[in-house]
Amino acid sequence: MVKKNAIVRRLPSVETLGCVTVICSDKTGTLTLNEMTVVKFVYAAGNAKSFSLKEHNVSGASYNPAGTVEGLGSLDEKSDAGLINTAQVCSLCNDAEIALQDGKYVRFGEPTEAALKVLVEKIGAPGSASGSSAAALPVNAWHASTSQRSAVLEFSRGRKSMSVLASQNGGPNTLYCKGAPKSVVARCNRVRLRDGTTVPMTAAFRNEITEMVDKLAGTPLRTLGFAIKDDLDDDMATYDGGEDGPGYKLLSASPDEYGNTIEKDMCFLGLCGIKDPPRPQVKGSIGLCKQAGIRVIMITGDKKETANAIAREIGIFPEGYDITNKSFTGAEFFKLDEATQIKYLTSDRGGRVFSRTDPKDKQRLVNLLKDKCGEIAAMTGDGVNDAPALKAASIGIAMGIAGTEVAKEAADMILADDNFATIVSAVEEGRSIYSNMKAFIRYLISSNIGEVASIFLTAALGIPEGLIPVQLLWVNLVTDGPPATALGFNPADADVMRRPPRDANDQLITGWVFFRYMIVGLYVGFATVGIFVYWYMYYDWAVDNHTLVTFEQLSSWGHCTTWSDFSVADFGGLSFSENPCSYFTVGKIKASTLSLSVLVLIEMLNALNALSENGSLLHMPPWRNPYLLLAIAASMAVHCVILYVPFMADIFSIAPLDYNDWLLVWVFSSPVIFIDEILKFVGRILLERDLAKRAKALKQD
Repeated sequence: MVKKNAIVRRLPSVETLGCVTVICSDKTGTLTLNEMTVVKFVYAAGNAKSFSLKEHNVSGASYNPAGTVEGLGSLDEKSDAGLINTAQVCSLCNDAEIALQDGKYVRFGEPTEAALKVLVEKIGAPGSASGSSAAALPVNAWHASTSQRSAVLEFSRGRKSMSVLASQNGGPNTLYCKGAPKSVVARCNRVRLRDGTTVPMTAAFRNEITEMVDKLAGTPLRTLGFAIKDDLDDDMATYDGGEDGPGYKLLSASPDEYGNTIEKDMCFLGLCGIKDPPRPQVKGSIGLCKQAGIRVIMITGDKKETANAIAREIGIFPEGYDITNKSFTGAEFFKLDEATQIKYLTSDRGGRVFSRTDPKDKQRLVNLLKDKCGEIAAMTGDGVNDAPALKAASIGIAMGIAGTEVAKEAADMILADDNFATIVSAVEEGRSIYSNMKAFIRYLISSNIGEVASIFLTAALGIPEGLIPVQLLWVNLVTDGPPATALGFNPADADVMRRPPRDANDQLITGWVFFRYMIVGLYVGFATVGIFVYWYMYYDWAVDNHTLVTFEQLSSWGHCTTWSDFSVADFGGLSFSENPCSYFTVGKIKASTLSLSVLVLIEMLNALNALSENGSLLHMPPWRNPYLLLAIAASMAVHCVILYVPFMADIFSIAPLDYNDWLLVWVFSSPVIFIDEILKFVGRILLERDLAKRAKALKQD
């Protein structure tokens, strides 16, 4: 998990990952790169009698200041006073910094504010301006050198804007404001044109701004509005940052009150459209989620139009998809009654989008999905206020880069790279871990059933004991151990993300799975006992030329002393002239060795079968898990040690095998591969039938 940038804080959540049915994800930084770039710049142009918005494309990407506002041209201090004011807002009403490190521009602070600083560089400075050429952003350095900030009016959700008071070259303070266009425009009663002319705000121009904002939001772009107020009253115009006087009293009020006092009657300057590009892997990951039966719900604070456009771009809403009752603002959705909310969430298995949401909306949504819709919900979050939602989710996922410590403590998993694709990789890994756990159980149970079956068949047939306790103990403790451990490193099945989520209440061992265990286990028992019987009855091509017996003699060997005219030829250094009945006790050493070797080899082949529950070895070849091949090689090497090292062979009462013996061992062992392939084929048919039933049920729902 760590190699895939997913840090799991609570081990049980790994299993839960395989059951996830819905992922509720933040947009910024998770679905997108969180590298904001201004791509549209809009301002008011014309004259007092006729003015309108003028739109420009902005070239360049990320935080590299290389690029231009296309068609803007160089600035003149007199004829472009309005544009200079806009650049001042972007530069001064801003707490971000950009530095050049190892040839790369790196931001410190909010990505949106960093994008505005880059826009300032692209707008440029008047011809007479001279900034520090040593600075990473020289135009911003020039604005900073000619301005003195005396107060910051912090952002608040109530007024959706941030402002600063700053003076130019020691003059009176000016208010520079940026924020949500709707909020900013509502507090503007004037418009400043490109040339610095100030004209009254008209209803027609307000409508033009609204249309432009909607147009940019649908692109999809995040929009910001800019405003200025340079006719402040004396209290604000002369405020110097001190803690006395009426100016300080106004600034000490609740930030939500600034909109009714300091930030009213402003002068509108313009807009910008900011793009946060989707992460390159996101569209593919969302497609993978759809294949895996996992719904993706995007949660963002952006405008509804912006959220919908991004959802289409990354594949949450496919082209032509009817988004009626699929996209809501937080306020819209939670005004509905609970029955309607459930209906809209469960009407189909498609994605959903929630815009203009608050942190409390996340908690309400995840509780609704879990408690009323029966979903296994994963929820992402990064802020302190997200902690309750992360705690309530089936899987709480915190951001490792942008996340707060509170969010990380509340989460079950942390994304080291803040990437949505990592969540999908973690879900795939969770499913794979569950499959590997089943493979481990399948291997050990079927092998142990085989050992029990061999003992049972031996007793039922009345033949000599083929495997003695020390041999069975050796197989269980030493030979089985390495392959069983290596099965934990199985790669995911090729179709692991094409299956629907596993039901949290699914049985680990179903009737079909138990039937498979029994079939394979019974064959293991049959092969182990079968080769023992074959050696005594049919192995006439053995190098040692041992005496063959009938099944009646083998099954009634305990009465050998009562037989007349029973004799056995000497072989392998053993003499049976004095006691021919010892052929069934001392003489069984080679037959017992063959039984043990079949048991070991068949379990190695059974480990290969366990690579995939239903996938054929043709599609999941053994080399997909090199650890398993090493484990099998180690187990076979250990088995050869006890076969060919004399004192070890004496301890385990076995004898070395020759070429013919190994050929016989392979003949009895290899059918387990073909038997399991047939069972896998039937399993795939049953799985497809089950998937079809689930799909039909979901369609009806």
